[in-house]
Amino acid sequence: MLPHGEFGLDIIAFIGTQRYEKHRSVPEIHQALCKRGVTIAERTVTNLLARYEELVTLHLSSLARLRDLLTSQGHVILALDGLQPDVGHEVLWVLCDCLSGEVLLARSLLSASEADLAVLLREVQQALPVPIHGVISDGQHSIRNAVHSVLPGVPHQLCHFHYLREAAKPIYEADRHAKKELKKHIRGVCPIERTLEYRQDTEAEVIRDYCLAVRSALTDDGRPPLSASGLKLHERIAQITASLARVSEKGACHAS
Repeated sequence: MLPHGEFGLDIIAFIGTQRYEKHRSVPEIHQALCKRGVTIAERTVTNLLARYEELVTLHLSSLARLRDLLTSQGHVILALDGLQPDVGHEVLWVLCDCLSGEVLLARSLLSASEADLAVLLREVQQALPVPIHGVISDGQHSIRNAVHSVLPGVPHQLCHFHYLREAAKPIYEADRHAKKELKKHIRGVCPIERTLEYRQDTEAEVIRDYCLAVRSALTDDGRPPLSASGLKLHERIAQITASLARVSEKGACHAS
């Protein structure tokens, strides 16, 4: 537990993981904690999320620890990528080591020009206690040119995700079309839910659960190219249909 803190590091780590790995909102994290029996206010979740970010910052900014770690492994495989929350905003460029997973540099830039990226690469290269033996990126032309300028002769590879995405593009387009066609046949959840608005009986609760399952299946886009959203939707709808068939059979048996 941190000094003067009400909750332990396990709760702080859980909140950070839910936010940055599961991409859940503060209300969703608060609900997840309450389900686990943790008595906590939603505002406290926000405060503990800030503590998590501070702890991560302190960990990443420990230069002595990072230098010892990189020295022991002997070299670095550099990965760089730009993260843009919204179009027109600054791009956060993150440079990290693929071997250790450590972030080496993170900085916001107004542009992604070759000159700007070359400055970041030189800064990282000069700060490292070991050589850079390889670079991984999404293959953007300005990145390629900057790497060639600052790190001549260093192998530069397209990252696995982008490589798979390009290779799977025809399959992805077919899967996306299939999902679009499936959605045309699965409509009308809202009208069903409206008819149940004032009902609290068991049958109404069951129907609401099925509506929620259908809604969840429709809004889950998966993570292409590693998870085909069309196939995933087909599988989930098939499971819901099979469950409805079993319920219908039981109902028919009881009625007879």
